[in-house]
Amino acid sequence: MRISSPYALAILVFAVFSGSSLWFTSNAILDELSLALPESTLDVSDITSSVQFGFILGTLFFSLLNISDRFPAGRVFLISSLLASLSNALIVFVTPDTTVLLLSRCLTGFFLAGIYPVGVKITALWCQQDLGRALGYVVGSLVMGTAFPHLINSMEIALNWQGVIISASVLAIIGGLLVGFVLPEKSNAKRTQHHEGIGLLAIFKSKDFKASSFGYFGHMWEIYTFWAFIPIILMAYEQQSGTVLNIPLWSFIVIASGAIGCSLGGVFSLTQGSAKTAFYQLACSAICCLLFPVMLLFAPSNVFLCYLIFWSITAAGDSPQFSTLNAKTAPADIVGSAITLVICIGFGLTIISLQVFNVLIGSFGLSTAVSFMAIGPLYGLYCLYPLKVKNPLFN
Repeated sequence: MRISSPYALAILVFAVFSGSSLWFTSNAILDELSLALPESTLDVSDITSSVQFGFILGTLFFSLLNISDRFPAGRVFLISSLLASLSNALIVFVTPDTTVLLLSRCLTGFFLAGIYPVGVKITALWCQQDLGRALGYVVGSLVMGTAFPHLINSMEIALNWQGVIISASVLAIIGGLLVGFVLPEKSNAKRTQHHEGIGLLAIFKSKDFKASSFGYFGHMWEIYTFWAFIPIILMAYEQQSGTVLNIPLWSFIVIASGAIGCSLGGVFSLTQGSAKTAFYQLACSAICCLLFPVMLLFAPSNVFLCYLIFWSITAAGDSPQFSTLNAKTAPADIVGSAITLVICIGFGLTIISLQVFNVLIGSFGLSTAVSFMAIGPLYGLYCLYPLKVKNPLFN
């Protein structure tokens, strides 16, 4: 069966969307889980960090063993989707307690390592000529999937927290089946022993790869902490302004709007290049971090919500361009493992960022904590600047 690149891209967009819907499932139903587990003292940072920790372990495992390069990428994606879905549904089929919840979230994160990074590799195989634009759509679907549980939770339908979890798991299984059985395999599976284990770190000797990956690390310091605390930011604005908001719905709108930045960034990259596109989006998100105290105190509700949407557009929009840069600057025979390792390190930073943010909120308040998130984007700009200026291939 012959499939065109646009059709393959459509399948990948849906599959990555459906798989990533597992990411923030528990965040979207945190209030309901608190009622189901009254003895638990877990908060949003604990639950998010457990997924991130699992994802880090998964990406470390996948990259150091060259899983996505040694085995057919489509099969890796399918198996990972099935196991991530089952892990997500664990708290529905086993009597839930704090341990089961954390285990479920951690295992889900582990197998997401075979969905997002592998999806990026498969996209690079199918869409080599316009990779920046294609990854804009694929990473945009990741953003939409991340936000999707908030949308389900905002709807006035007869879905309890178990229904939200089951819905996300079923969706992820469908996406995995499409990639595994409908999309023809294009990867050339082979073993590269010189880039296994600790030898994989040699990829950072490339100045271009180092610039793009370290710029990505700055981006990651901000993005998942911002997403995880969107409901809390909205609740803080409610209390500050006296405005009544549909928190789950606006959480979905704000997070999902990042997909606009991913798609538009992909289009701009065709003429401006990925490095320049990522640089300016990262600069905008840094400014949004610094503006937060003023916006929280003085902005009318419509201005504040538009500000959050714009922030999400720019905070997420640079991600596919960093993936494009990493894919273009990594050694051709280990693109999958190189991308997975960089994503692993980036998500490791998100755990530190989440915990630092939590401590800063307790010590100095929400406004100061959000302002300190700008450290990540500013560092990313510093690292990315040489690639933006010196290398015409990426401009």
